[in-house]
Amino acid sequence: MNANRNKKTVSPKKRVVGFNILEDQCIWMKAGVINYRICDNAFDCNTCTFNKAIRRAMQIDSAVDSRKVAPKWIEHLVERYDGASRPCRHALTGRIQAPKICPNNYECYHCAFDQMLDEMDLAADIGTPVVKDVAGFKMADAYYYHMGHSWARFEHGGRVRIGLDDFAACVFGSLTRMELPPLGAGVQQDQVGWTFGREDHQAAVLSPVSGTVLAVNHPARKHPELVNEDPYGSGWLFIVDPDIPKRNLKRLYFGQESCQWMEQENSKLLTMMGPEYQGLAASGGSAVRDIFGAVGSLRWEALADRFLHTARR
Repeated sequence: MNANRNKKTVSPKKRVVGFNILEDQCIWMKAGVINYRICDNAFDCNTCTFNKAIRRAMQIDSAVDSRKVAPKWIEHLVERYDGASRPCRHALTGRIQAPKICPNNYECYHCAFDQMLDEMDLAADIGTPVVKDVAGFKMADAYYYHMGHSWARFEHGGRVRIGLDDFAACVFGSLTRMELPPLGAGVQQDQVGWTFGREDHQAAVLSPVSGTVLAVNHPARKHPELVNEDPYGSGWLFIVDPDIPKRNLKRLYFGQESCQWMEQENSKLLTMMGPEYQGLAASGGSAVRDIFGAVGSLRWEALADRFLHTARR
């Protein structure tokens, strides 16, 4: 059967769209075990239902933790690639662009290069992604958005980088405090994940996903103004290892759906600001970076209730 005929566009509600993951072929396909399969889990094999099904079909002990011992597909990679022609699995999955030979027989669990990549990902300066203007606010491509105006960016291995979106950064303006969860803490989707403050005001933000905190952006914690200046880049807040990535998707907006939601949020904001601001909806201009500070009639608690959904928690 022609593999191309089976290739379908899968809804982002059913597959994890990973940021800057250029290669999408499943590692089992790369290993030659199956003819065709597109990865839909950002190469997080440990939580992948297809990976679990393959392991059952191959009678691989489900109790074996492939994060601590070599996973079974390694045997097939070893058979398919030989010696100097054996590419690193991170080159196979598009995590690195430069060619690299595997010197460890695909035993990634004790590879120093594999560990170095993880450490680099956690500490990397991610730069500013491509953004588009929606109702005067910036929205980053390939980012997921939560109803409480946090964002989630799924990265290689299923890890999720989290932050506050541009709408919230503009609405609440010049923040003076950012209290983030500590390393190892658990966060739950739709539950308070962190708080921020401005002078004597404070607000809580709902976590967009469930998981365990792996890294915290200390510069953004110490200098909350980074969140207002660059919410999708240097103003990111923390990284989590999600429990089950796909389970989080149903509660998140993505793509065109996120743009429609942002238009609706902007309409609610203009209504709260009053009739004199209604004309801004058609102006096409960018939003003020400190709406709370610029519009005296806006109440902090009302903004947190309407847009963060946390004022009464």
